[in-house]
Amino acid sequence: QVQLVESGGGLVQAGGSLRLSCAVSGRTFSTYVMGWFRQAPGLEREFISAISYSGIYTYYKDSVKGRFTISRDNAKNTVYLQMNSLKPEDTAIYYCAATDNTDVSGLRRVDHYDYWGQGTQVTVSS
Repeated sequence: QVQLVESGGGLVQAGGSLRLSCAVSGRTFSTYVMGWFRQAPGLEREFISAISYSGIYTYYKDSVKGRFTISRDNAKNTVYLQMNSLKPEDTAIYYCAATDNTDVSGLRRVDHYDYWGQGTQVTVSS
């Protein structure tokens, strides 16, 4: 059974930074494509970023490009999301997700991923 546990959320002022982590159990982490999604109240869960199993390829939602950086450490079974220049509209619950489906055409879709964490709250005050 694969388990994902996010951490690093919190309350931060606009313009500040946070680093989210997602620790993944299981011995096949290095074969998973990893994604970050977020969900604000009343809205659908949306894609933020994804990273290939090797870490070479990264993908971002347009509104976070240049502010957020996804990375992974396969030796630590952990994926990270560094978030800089945070804005109030970044406020949401952030989820990490994993899949062994390497079809990049689907990695921005919620249903592309097989495993999900419980989420971590990020609140950005103005």
